[in-house]
Amino acid sequence: MEKYKDYILDFLKKILETESPSGFCQNIMKLIKEEANDMGYDMEFTNKGCGVIKIEGKNKEVLGLSAHVDTLGAMVRSIKSNGTIRFTSIGGYLMNSIEGEYCKIFTRDGKEYDGTILTTKPSVHVFSDASEHKRIEENMEVRIDESVLSKEDVEELGIEVGNFIAFDPRVQITKSGYIKSRHLDDKAGIATIFALMKYIKDNNIIPDNTIKIFISTYEEVGHGSSYIPQDITEMIAIDMGAMGDDLCCTEHDVSICVKDSSGPYDYNMVNELVRIAKDKEIGYALDVYPNYGSDASAALRAGNNIRGALIGPGVHASHGMERTHIEGILNTLKLLSEYVK
Repeated sequence: MEKYKDYILDFLKKILETESPSGFCQNIMKLIKEEANDMGYDMEFTNKGCGVIKIEGKNKEVLGLSAHVDTLGAMVRSIKSNGTIRFTSIGGYLMNSIEGEYCKIFTRDGKEYDGTILTTKPSVHVFSDASEHKRIEENMEVRIDESVLSKEDVEELGIEVGNFIAFDPRVQITKSGYIKSRHLDDKAGIATIFALMKYIKDNNIIPDNTIKIFISTYEEVGHGSSYIPQDITEMIAIDMGAMGDDLCCTEHDVSICVKDSSGPYDYNMVNELVRIAKDKEIGYALDVYPNYGSDASAALRAGNNIRGALIGPGVHASHGMERTHIEGILNTLKLLSEYVK
């Protein structure tokens, strides 16, 4: 799988730099479709904009593989009288994790404006209580990089309530193999799945079961895979492995989640994933994520009659300034490629 390293890094950088907060995924889904088509795969769209790619297998049983392109972000909630923007969050994150971050505002008529996310008391030279100022949504704002001094000035730019705001991902790939960026959750998973598709195509592999790859666009807000194709019988979500506290995985491992906020994942699927990892000497860890949900858990909660599992590369500082390692992505790819044979 080492020969797919360059493909993974190049494609991952491309999608990380394509803005896609939940509900604003039209541009990245166009890119995803073009990438699939270039490999020789067709991609269909669901009514809410998720993608489905089918790979024919030897058997009729259908394995679903899911990853999500949507990310954390924000939306214009209101425009203040001083020309700054009050925003509402998309997805769950700490306000201090985006303080000082550069961002882009997207208008309905296709314009883009740059800005910076700050607290309403951004300077220690001016506000004696700047450091104690609570980092909560109502105390945050976007400073727009345009000559605006009033609400009317902002409105003249075409900015209005409901416009999407995307955070600068700040992608860096180090010589030591680390990938530092926002939104590795779950664009590292997308890159893994597309590397798997390339591996299958390059080697003329016909998997045991038909595979339906489900590209989700609303995972960060909880309903990305509430609908999945009804012929899927088991589903593996490829998402990040969280790190910290009493968790086991590192950025070099593929995490196999045994339980998240939705409860335990399928016992037999987890056992099979662990067996493969041991037999093939793939670096892995078993973890419990009590504050986590995935596309597989969303599909189960929606009542889909499936077996579900969750795997993915270890990611440090999830929903913040994230970091993973190419080895963790390759270990995830190795585990997937063996599972689908």
